[in-house]
Amino acid sequence: MRIAVIDDEKYSRVELIHQIRQCLPQAEIQEAGNGVQAMALLEKETFHILFIDIHLGDMEGTTVAALARRLMPEAKIVFATAYSEYAVTAFELGVDNYILKPFDPARIRQVLEQYSQTASPSPLRSEDRLAISSNRHTILLDVDDIAYIETDGSGRGCLLHTLSGEEYTGNSPMSEYESRLEGRGFYRIHKTCLVRLKYIQDIFPWNNSSFALRVRGSSSPLPIGRDRVKELRRRLHI
Repeated sequence: MRIAVIDDEKYSRVELIHQIRQCLPQAEIQEAGNGVQAMALLEKETFHILFIDIHLGDMEGTTVAALARRLMPEAKIVFATAYSEYAVTAFELGVDNYILKPFDPARIRQVLEQYSQTASPSPLRSEDRLAISSNRHTILLDVDDIAYIETDGSGRGCLLHTLSGEEYTGNSPMSEYESRLEGRGFYRIHKTCLVRLKYIQDIFPWNNSSFALRVRGSSSPLPIGRDRVKELRRRLHI
């Protein structure tokens, strides 16, 4: 199970993570200490449960929760707050639950047991694999293995490149892959290329004052469209 803990108070994060590990020792937990970090985390990763503090210092937790709901509609969102009056606000915003500070271990366990039972029992969810139609075959490719996707030059299909260096040919157009991978941390850096943001290794000057990048597992430079540089920098927070 993948869990995010988003809180600007370090002690609260440490305590909540400790409580979660007491209940779910095998859980994969990531944390963010403010709203900006949280936004970056949500754009790159997906989670089953998100614990979000109401006040994050640089922004309201409600803003982060709204982004999480849009990117991960199936995820369970739990507000963490020191004030019980925010419970009503939480439910009005469509948040699934809330917990109060200081954290009660029994309450944490109750929430985790409730949502761990509703999560997929398999560590591999259907959306974690991408079905690729190629030469009358259907290939099921793990999304986390995909480093980038580029058009095949014919205008009819795409080449999917993995971290291991393997290459798969798909019959679908780039627009379809972009739609199917929405909310999974991919960004279309050019009309011909879709990359996984967390696998970007470096960005560097390219031809005619433009830029290109490389992703993990590949030495090929991938040009960035001039009109996409600004948004890419925003998503990478650089």
